[in-house]
Amino acid sequence: MTAETMRYGAIMILAGIGIPVLAALNAQLGHRLASPPAAALVLFAVAFCGTALVVVLTSGFSPLAEAPGEPKHLFLAGLLVAFYVLSITWVAPRFGIGNAITCVLLGQLLSAALIDQFGLMGAIVRQVTPARALGLCLMAAGVVLAQRG
Repeated sequence: MTAETMRYGAIMILAGIGIPVLAALNAQLGHRLASPPAAALVLFAVAFCGTALVVVLTSGFSPLAEAPGEPKHLFLAGLLVAFYVLSITWVAPRFGIGNAITCVLLGQLLSAALIDQFGLMGAIVRQVTPARALGLCLMAAGVVLAQRG
């Protein structure tokens, strides 16, 4: 394993750790505000400020001038992240953080396998081998077991 692979893996593990923390914090904020959508809006406002700071420090705002000319379907990613944040903020307190994240993870693995299998949206083609399919089935079984616990 290369140092670059280890670095990327570590970053993504940290991002993965952040997802249930995000869910728990925003669910609590949604409860305190008595409005999951308001909590999601606050989350996005804070995320906007943090991201704007990173943009200023790394590349400045000039790359944003190109955004209006990009294919409009690429902006659906914003709606997908909004759906995720709204749904996790509303569902997690009712369903449990672990249950919600387990289902999110299963959905991520299934959609990632399809994206890789067919090289959708410019992804590198990576076949769903029998071993990968077995892993996905084991994950689905884990979701069922986690729901019974």
